[in-house]
Amino acid sequence: MRNAVPAKTAKSATETESTAVFERKKSVSIRVSPNSYFTALFLGTFFSGFLIYLEWDLWAVLLLIISWVAVPLLAWFDRIVFDGKRLIRTGFFPRLWSGINHSKYRLKISDIEQVETQALRALKRGGNVFYRYRTSVNGKGLQFAFASGGEEYRRMVHMLFPLISENSLDNRSIELRDYLAEPKETLMKAEFAKIPSAEVLENFIHNQKLSPKPNFQKVDENEKVEKADYLRRLANELRLSGYLVQSLEAFRRALVLNPKDAWLLFEFARCLHSLAGSERDARLQKKAFAALRLAEKRGRDDSGFLERLGESYFQYGDWRRAYKVFHRAIDSAEVSFRSVRGLAEIALREGKIAHVIHHFATANRLAETPALRRWTQAEGEYFSRLNEDEDYMEMEVSRVNMLESLERSRKTSLRVAVLGFPLILVGLVFQEQLVANIGWAVSTVALLVWLGLILSRNLLSSRVPVDLDVGE
Repeated sequence: MRNAVPAKTAKSATETESTAVFERKKSVSIRVSPNSYFTALFLGTFFSGFLIYLEWDLWAVLLLIISWVAVPLLAWFDRIVFDGKRLIRTGFFPRLWSGINHSKYRLKISDIEQVETQALRALKRGGNVFYRYRTSVNGKGLQFAFASGGEEYRRMVHMLFPLISENSLDNRSIELRDYLAEPKETLMKAEFAKIPSAEVLENFIHNQKLSPKPNFQKVDENEKVEKADYLRRLANELRLSGYLVQSLEAFRRALVLNPKDAWLLFEFARCLHSLAGSERDARLQKKAFAALRLAEKRGRDDSGFLERLGESYFQYGDWRRAYKVFHRAIDSAEVSFRSVRGLAEIALREGKIAHVIHHFATANRLAETPALRRWTQAEGEYFSRLNEDEDYMEMEVSRVNMLESLERSRKTSLRVAVLGFPLILVGLVFQEQLVANIGWAVSTVALLVWLGLILSRNLLSSRVPVDLDVGE
């Protein structure tokens, strides 16, 4: 069974911190992911250079000023603001586009349907992996995306995530809600807990040995539980901050004190799997799955635990095991929204559209918020239309295939554009006009194609409306 004390402690601590932040400042804001602005800056700089090469100096200077003054200012003021009740996009172009097509640029908490967070390995140094988290908040056809990179992200997570239904959060978003902390403070806590540095611990891991076992023999049972809870929280904070080796050591010490805790084993396995991925170590990956199986055995009667475990199996590609765990969660609880949703995702991967429709219909009945009911109903209607209307399915299959083709072509066109840069440089340095002309022509055409493919991909990213009449 799940140890309820640490979970409640983690959640209450997060909610207390969120309340304190909200009292200090009634709103928090974060800059949107600047990828589109970087693209505009890159293209503006390139084409200004091209205009100079063509001796259109006035237009070149004007484009360069716009690229290096206007674009950074637009990116700086394009932010996502959370005022405690709704998310608001403040950028000039989002507001302008909202006015043109009469769309919304704000989203209430009650309208949030899904929150998904991706972890990208930004940098690896020894046993430490520095992650960059990208969170996408979706609801009513709107999407707000923001990425980690400082205190703004942590404040947004601590204020926003506790107010959203847990069934709308994916596994990693729940972990961020409960355990995201400032990395320097986390390292100080690890030093206070006498967790060795990553350099020291790496030697034990690569030599397939355990670090010296801590002595907890003189600690009574109540102190053991408190110590295990503290180490569990510290281990998760270290894991999310990227200090994976030290996190494993904290988990190991917590398991010495409480070896039968299913949640502790589960989180230890996720940390081990993250380290295996960063090290590309198949041996560690096998150990991670073994720890997951042991956690499954320990928590076989806890439906909430089984839901999260099934999602991890699904995330790691073990769909067969995820299917069994989701069914066990459903058998042990009257309501298991996450398990039914997980079964729908598995059925979708297997191409069983009728099963997908059935599972989303069940999830719609189990949804506890209007936003989740709206989302599951929309998904059910979409897959029902796919199952019943061959013309609609053909349109959707064509759209998806075209998206994949556009993505491949986009990468190819960018590579071609980059190949033209050395020719431009050689032609300018050695006064070889023919070589420079070829370089400019190749890069210019390739970048124009690249831009067109990006715009086309954005247009095709949305599904064909379910209510669209596709008859002859």
